[in-house]
Amino acid sequence: METSEIKQILENALALDEVIVSGEGSHYQVIAVGAMFEGMSRVKKQQAVYAPLMSHIASNAIHALSIKAYTPEEWARDKKLMSL
Repeated sequence: METSEIKQILENALALDEVIVSGEGSHYQVIAVGAMFEGMSRVKKQQAVYAPLMSHIASNAIHALSIKAYTPEEWARDKKLMSL
């Protein structure tokens, strides 16, 4: 499965401002940014991102998935910290 396919699935299924997908083989990392995550716990954010990908996880096209989900405000703060 290509990273572009995962990105497209998430963009079509969720109201996201930004999606960054990296990885290869069947191991991927996702950074999802959207106001839809406002007020959600970390677990609920991850469940929201997992949901549209479940059939690909079940078929083993995606074996490992690391998810970081942010509101736009959280992303702006974390992005600044990463660039230090």
